[in-house]
Amino acid sequence: MIKPAETVDIIGTEPLTLEDRRVFNRLVANAHGPNMGEIGREFKIPIAELRATHKGNERVAESIERLMKTVVRHRVGNTVRRFQLLGGNDMEDTDRTHGFLTYSFDRRLVELLESSTMFAKLELAVIAAFQSKYALALYEHVARRINMRFKFMQDYTVEEIREILGVPDGKLTAFGSLKQRALDPAITEVNGLADFSVAIGCKRTGKKITHVTMSWWWKDREGRAAVRAELGRVKMGRRERIRGITETVMEFDTSGNKIERKAVAERDLCDDIPL
Repeated sequence: MIKPAETVDIIGTEPLTLEDRRVFNRLVANAHGPNMGEIGREFKIPIAELRATHKGNERVAESIERLMKTVVRHRVGNTVRRFQLLGGNDMEDTDRTHGFLTYSFDRRLVELLESSTMFAKLELAVIAAFQSKYALALYEHVARRINMRFKFMQDYTVEEIREILGVPDGKLTAFGSLKQRALDPAITEVNGLADFSVAIGCKRTGKKITHVTMSWWWKDREGRAAVRAELGRVKMGRRERIRGITETVMEFDTSGNKIERKAVAERDLCDDIPL
């Protein structure tokens, strides 16, 4: 699917579950096209396409309502724009097997979509394979940047990392907990299931980690073949399989120049990548 960058770099998605994010992506993908930027435009999608592996429609209805209640933020120049992820909608009887959802987007979101010039290319098979909402959020964030010609790394504050992943306020407040329970598992899943790899390095102010440097690069042919093979396997045992994958890490010097690519076993990248 093609997802406008403006729907990737939004802040305030903490209340959403992994399934909510998948439903939103399906709604955006279904609406994508020349009519997506028309204010007041309504779109229609079979509810079956939103159910994933669930037989009933109850979870879809719950996701729809959470999307309607979620107010996100997007910076446009010096202005912070706030809008709901989903506007008004009509959902046919939840007891019906073959029904439709008719939906619309908030006017301010539509205006962003109409002027969008940058898109993230996402693979639906990869989205469906993730087991963590943090992994999906990280995947979308990097997918929006992976094709940039002259940019392959970026510095973030710890708070920005929390916003990118969608970590709820008051949760995982210590960086060690954030890294162990959200950032590291997300990187492991993305590196095991996406066609690109991600690595991080940490910067300290005194003894406190205040910034994270994230780098990304395309996998080689062998790495992409391993991803395709994994996506074709059953989910059972996937977490253990991808944890055992040897990662290829791109290292950088203090000026941001590439040093080398080398294969390493899974490790604490915050301690090992020079900054």
